[in-house]
Amino acid sequence: MWMVFARCFWLRKQAHTKLLSSALPTHQWAIIENMLPVIRKLPPELRRKLEGKINVFMDQIQFIGCNGLEVTQEMRLSISAQACLLVVNTDTWYDNLYTILIYPGAFKSQKSERQGYIVTERETVRIGESWSRGPVILSWVDVARGAIDDTDGHNVVFHEFSHQIDDLSGRTNGVPVLNKDQNYTEWARVFVIAYRKHVGNVVAGRRTVFDAYGAVGQEEFFAVSVEVFFEKPAALKSEEPGVYQQLANLFQLDPSSWV
Repeated sequence: MWMVFARCFWLRKQAHTKLLSSALPTHQWAIIENMLPVIRKLPPELRRKLEGKINVFMDQIQFIGCNGLEVTQEMRLSISAQACLLVVNTDTWYDNLYTILIYPGAFKSQKSERQGYIVTERETVRIGESWSRGPVILSWVDVARGAIDDTDGHNVVFHEFSHQIDDLSGRTNGVPVLNKDQNYTEWARVFVIAYRKHVGNVVAGRRTVFDAYGAVGQEEFFAVSVEVFFEKPAALKSEEPGVYQQLANLFQLDPSSWV
């Protein structure tokens, strides 16, 4: 039995390695570049890494259309490319994710709120959700809108997959698993100060580089920061250099230098 298991493991590892080293077909890369302007800015060495990770991602993930939506190749490629951009230059991977649900537009979701012994269920309208150990749920119209405008600081795929990365630590709390050269104390200092400052700005009605939704909690502030890191890197670096540097260290990327 153990020999069968070992062989299955070896075959799967071989398949994974082959996918990771394979380039995307030319027509698929053309679709990605057409739908995602941010991808056109990538340095050549990152493009090669991205193609391999997209191959692995699409092999791992089942995309399911909801409310009558038929999932197309364009949808799979767009979502996969955006998700993989976050991990293109690190060993971080979406180990616990196997399913992505795609709705045509915004969808309804049940949310539980606890106050003491009282639990209140209420219905909310969402454009994205990330569940611990999956799935990720997305509104396609908002995915497409966020992808095509890569300078507005709003990207639902970046946001929800930031939560998936955050959750790899065991909790979705705004403190992901850091790289070996990063310090958790310094991460906490930078992000706590920036979060409190952001909450104060939101309360005072001051607009900043961060979306106001980041004031909901530190996990949302992290996700909003990631959106801005990839879509408004120069503004983030100018306004909150500490946050920018921590994210640059986490992702091993410097999007402010991409031309």
